[in-house]
Amino acid sequence: MTKYIIVSGGVISGIGKGVIASSTGLLLKTYGLRVTAIKIDPYLNIDAGTLSPLDHGEVFVLDDGGEVDLDLGNYERFLDVTLSRSNNITTGKTYREVIDKERRGDYLGKTVQVVPHITDSIQDWVERVAAVSVDASGNAPDVCIVELGGTVGDIESAPFVEAMRQFQFRVGADNFALIHVSLVPVVGSVGEQKTKPTQASIRDLRGAGLSPHVIACRSTKPLGEGVKEKISMFCHVEPEQVLAVHDCSSVYHVPLLLEEQGLVRVLEKRLKLNDALAARKAREGAESVEHEARSLMTKWRQLTLRQERLHDTVQIALVGKYTDLHDSYISVTKSLEHAALSCNRKLQILWVEASDLEAATKDANPIKYHESWRRLCAAAGILVPGGFGGRGTEGKIMAAKWARENKVPYLGICLGMQLAVVEFARHVAGMPNAGHEEFNPEAEEKVVMYMPEITKEQLGGTMRLGSRVTIFDDANLQAQGGNASVMQALYDGKKEVYERHRHRYEVNPKFIEHLESHGLFFVGKDETGERMEVIELPSSVHPYFVGAQYHPEYKTRPLKPSPPFLGLILAAAGLLDQWKAEAKSAAPVAPTSSLESPLGRYNSELDLKALAQAAADRK
Repeated sequence: MTKYIIVSGGVISGIGKGVIASSTGLLLKTYGLRVTAIKIDPYLNIDAGTLSPLDHGEVFVLDDGGEVDLDLGNYERFLDVTLSRSNNITTGKTYREVIDKERRGDYLGKTVQVVPHITDSIQDWVERVAAVSVDASGNAPDVCIVELGGTVGDIESAPFVEAMRQFQFRVGADNFALIHVSLVPVVGSVGEQKTKPTQASIRDLRGAGLSPHVIACRSTKPLGEGVKEKISMFCHVEPEQVLAVHDCSSVYHVPLLLEEQGLVRVLEKRLKLNDALAARKAREGAESVEHEARSLMTKWRQLTLRQERLHDTVQIALVGKYTDLHDSYISVTKSLEHAALSCNRKLQILWVEASDLEAATKDANPIKYHESWRRLCAAAGILVPGGFGGRGTEGKIMAAKWARENKVPYLGICLGMQLAVVEFARHVAGMPNAGHEEFNPEAEEKVVMYMPEITKEQLGGTMRLGSRVTIFDDANLQAQGGNASVMQALYDGKKEVYERHRHRYEVNPKFIEHLESHGLFFVGKDETGERMEVIELPSSVHPYFVGAQYHPEYKTRPLKPSPPFLGLILAAAGLLDQWKAEAKSAAPVAPTSSLESPLGRYNSELDLKALAQAAADRK
């Protein structure tokens, strides 16, 4: 029987439920269990596809093309799983499903109500998705973590809270646990921690028919022992069920913080996790399960150790149009962070609003203009991510031009790649009137055009979405540029890779031959050879100037950084040649400490033993 862990929140939104849910899942993986996750969003939208990044943060894209809440990105990164659009439940999806059934006559003339029809639909959905495999094994998960969006007491969350109240009886006490995340604010000049908001939040939760089995108390500093005891007494839980989750130097420390306070022990006692672990060992073999769990924890500790001890910094300028809300680019920043940590570098992001690089800002606000250019010029690498709309596009083109002409490592993603092509066409390939159809429909030479199969009448769900194949072919680059594809090398030399897409426009194939004749090579294409996926400048011309039509940031992992981002960090840190030499080495040498090579990866003690054994076998 699947074990269910519900994560709810109180007092305020944005309290960190997603990180705590992800951290709980990671700890259960290090315990030896398979874990999946579901995010419940109480908004009426069918999905997050049409939400503004400035309103709700990044829209995360899944393999099946689902456009979902950014918390699912947290789950995939922490748990190293592949989720589907069904793992994100919204009010809109739930009501649409019930209304569709009513229109078909499935309810046989009954009055359709929130209880039981909506609440039953939610419970059925959770049980159905919890049984779906989320990794390559094909095995069903042992544990499903359900994050209940919003805060307890919100009107829009009420049907979901009621569904979970009923759900605890459907699955039974041994298979249901609830973690409630609450705020313990620090007020006054002496920094006194107040427990009343948490007490009130727990009272609201119990009033809705749910009782917490763990209370995760968010605070800026560790909880005083007296505070913990007070929460335990007034919220009617054991002291061991009150966990202090104070601000950490990074989110990667949160799992270790929860482990130190005995979260797994509490859940083991409540859910009888040892029975679930024994069942998995019987199915898959005890040695294999234990190896996987120990290796994951060893690597995770190595990750946090690196994060604490890094001194060398690498500066990357992120040139975007949603920079006022950093969560708009959370997958991009996490990708940079993962890559930097794997290269033993501390990441410093220089945020640059693209429109501030343009001449109009120079006239309107010269100080902002010159400050933006100062940050761009100071960066060791430049990243231009995806986006929609015309604002800031000329600024992004200027950033690409600066990177190309000054040999600053550059990575363009989606729109960032398209505008790099426009820039090259204008200033190198003799096409001064080259344009992008989205922003200049009347351009004489549309080097970026609208995809013919996509409708212009509807926005939601009408893009080229989800996992698609990219096939590498660097024959022209090798023949004319003199080197093999760096991007393909970063993907371990694979002939084809699958990455996630989210776009309506693409490079016009009729200009490919002309652009390649001037030195910009298209080394990755789709299976038809008509869609351009990856661009590169030769290594003899530029140390690292690449672009990808797809969004590699959606598949980054803390312990497995995304290859294009890894390349950018390596190039910006001056380590790309060293990485190439290591990649060519037939017999990798095991590092002598957790902070040394190999670049771009992590070794657990178990991995090192495997490397040593492989080297011995070769001899």
